[in-house]
Amino acid sequence: MAQRQAQKAVRKVSVSIDNEYNNYFISEREVKNILTNDGEKVLEGSKITDIGLKNLELRIKSHKFVREAQVYRDLAGNLNIKIKQNRPIARLVHDNSEEDVYIDDEGNVLPLSERFTARVIPITRSLFRPAQTRSFYQDSLGRAYLDLLKFIEKDAFWKAQLAEMQIDAKGKVIFMPQVGTQVIEFGKPDEVEQKFKKLLVVYKKVLPAMGWDRYKRVNLEFHDQIICE
Repeated sequence: MAQRQAQKAVRKVSVSIDNEYNNYFISEREVKNILTNDGEKVLEGSKITDIGLKNLELRIKSHKFVREAQVYRDLAGNLNIKIKQNRPIARLVHDNSEEDVYIDDEGNVLPLSERFTARVIPITRSLFRPAQTRSFYQDSLGRAYLDLLKFIEKDAFWKAQLAEMQIDAKGKVIFMPQVGTQVIEFGKPDEVEQKFKKLLVVYKKVLPAMGWDRYKRVNLEFHDQIICE
């Protein structure tokens, strides 16, 4: 039975790409081009035994925006490909835009894509230059900044409200909001949840009452304090 199954020709190639976070860095057509050397070899009609499934998986995983890939055959003779994409959560912006890169939710550096632009928070005027960012978000110091970025990415409200993130020479975080002109001085990337709770008080109670352009700075650094000036 298994031998007969192996001799079957591939009836159909089915590609499934996980777009859970509305990322579209790779298309079905691009996947098929990877699998067939840009169309030089047609998979449909080939025998299962002539196709190295593990080799196909490795070829797909070599794509810069593919995190996981599964290639398997079913009883009907179809070849199935399931892909999970990398998930950018921030963009490091440099003076030369050609040096811009993404940071994914594991701290990996990803290049920009000509196919799709992720809607993620930009990190500008950063202390950390490109040569230092390759592993910064994966070491013990950088993980705190990565956790902060992951918090923002998972919270729909703050993801929509924060227009820009800066890291100054002392490692303190500053946010620029989408609405209003005030600078949000977040401080070091610690007590993240508590600081955002304080900021929510500012957004829900203080600014609506006093006016969105009333203050030039909001400081959240100090425990149990909110400073608005």
